[in-house]
Amino acid sequence: MTSIPNQSKGHPKGLYVLFATEMWERFNYYGMRAILVLFMTKALLFDKAFASNLYGSYTGLVYLTPLIGGYIADRYWGNKKSIITGGLMMALGEFVLFFCATLFHSNPSLSAFLFFTGLGFMIAGNGFFKPNISSLVGQLYPKGDKRSDAAYTIFYMGINVGGALGPIVCGFLGDTGNPLDFKWAFFAGGVAMLLGVLVQILFQKKYVVAPDGKELGVVPAGTPKAALNPLVIGFGLAAFSALMIGLFYIDAKVFSFLTYLLVASVLFIAFIIFSNKSLSIIEKQRIGVIFIVAFFVIFFWSAFEQAGASLTFFAAEQTQRDLGFITVPASIFASLNSIFVVTFAPIFAWLWIKLGKNEPSSPTKMALGLFLLALGYLWIAFGVKDVSSSVKVSMMWLIGMYALHTCGELCLSPIGLSLVNKLAPLKFGSLLMAVWFLANAAANKFAGILSSLYPPGTAEIKQAADAGINLQPILSKTVTPSAAELAKLKDLKIPFEYQSILGIQINSLYEFFMMFVVMAGIASLILFAITKKLQKMMHQDILD
Repeated sequence: MTSIPNQSKGHPKGLYVLFATEMWERFNYYGMRAILVLFMTKALLFDKAFASNLYGSYTGLVYLTPLIGGYIADRYWGNKKSIITGGLMMALGEFVLFFCATLFHSNPSLSAFLFFTGLGFMIAGNGFFKPNISSLVGQLYPKGDKRSDAAYTIFYMGINVGGALGPIVCGFLGDTGNPLDFKWAFFAGGVAMLLGVLVQILFQKKYVVAPDGKELGVVPAGTPKAALNPLVIGFGLAAFSALMIGLFYIDAKVFSFLTYLLVASVLFIAFIIFSNKSLSIIEKQRIGVIFIVAFFVIFFWSAFEQAGASLTFFAAEQTQRDLGFITVPASIFASLNSIFVVTFAPIFAWLWIKLGKNEPSSPTKMALGLFLLALGYLWIAFGVKDVSSSVKVSMMWLIGMYALHTCGELCLSPIGLSLVNKLAPLKFGSLLMAVWFLANAAANKFAGILSSLYPPGTAEIKQAADAGINLQPILSKTVTPSAAELAKLKDLKIPFEYQSILGIQINSLYEFFMMFVVMAGIASLILFAITKKLQKMMHQDILD
């Protein structure tokens, strides 16, 4: 029997190099995401609906570009070059946003250009960074090494340490109540990204190595020399970044095409896979399960990702954040999810083992995740029920909601990824993982659309009052605004009507949150109902 070398000697040092690199990148991403909609509404003076749609376009493209970056890394650059390149591009994006946040009051047109440029660089850089760093973790260990499962747990902790620290640091630096301070949040994100790149450059070659001692993530053998030419790389990166900036700008300000692109991509992939005659009936049924659960995942993440959009508005305007000696920045609540993941993940891992033969199936766990998400929104809906828009509620409503949402995430996110890996035929593994990424991209875009339904509240009423207009009776349609008032409201970009979805008008925060309760609740019930059918389609007995 061939033994697995060094299996009992702890983890390789390369794991902690990757841990640190990913931690700083997540600090950068989640720190910036926590203050993004606040910066758009308080500094750039975008209205909430437009800011929400921008947020959805940005996060949707962030989940789309790893498909391209992963392809380039696998065939031309290797993981190392892709990670460093992506990290530098994201750092550049943050520093461009720093200058955007410095100039918004003195040169609004240049600031707006820098805003789209900075986020475009962030989108492009993430495409090269995100798919490559996690793939290196498994390569540190020989096949069959039981330490690899624990390694991914440690790596996941790095993600959540960064996800917790980023909003806290960027919140205290940038979300101070003075819009001029937002630049320091972007600056902190850029510095964090540079630290992550520096760690990778200094320690990759020595510590990120395979069990036989060879460096991981190097340029693939047979790569054409032209693909590594600095001029070709520079031109390619400039073109890719320009494309992302352009796509982001067009989707946000000209024509919202991203939803159609995502749907078309999924249908195209489905056609490629299901038209392949070499697949057996069983393989096609398993692939069908992947497409079905990916569809339900859209409903989960579109509600969950309100954390960076409508829930940030709620934290800023409707949450009592004074603790006597300090006022908690609204953006810091975005760190709660990562804090709860670190707290609850060991409990869920223990629970699944403890249940043994009674452990729920993967589709059942995912249905439970949707149910817990709905329960979280039901909790906060009751917190704001019959509460005036001028009254702020206890932060315990937000904290309790995030705790329930995190429990839902732990039932759905890792389970879904594992399910895709188990059910995907080897020859279509990458394409089916692309389906998972596309579902997440669609969910994030949808999250922005749903956030745009957030009802006008305290901020808009105060802004209208400063302009001499009583907005509340206009919103409730008990008073008809004059032509002059309408013109002033439009000029100030103050919404004066409640939004509708499926013909139902969202008149209050209670109705807004109940929308997610209904959406996630119905999705949960349907998934529970078809669980047994999905289990049959999975052919679990053969997998085992």
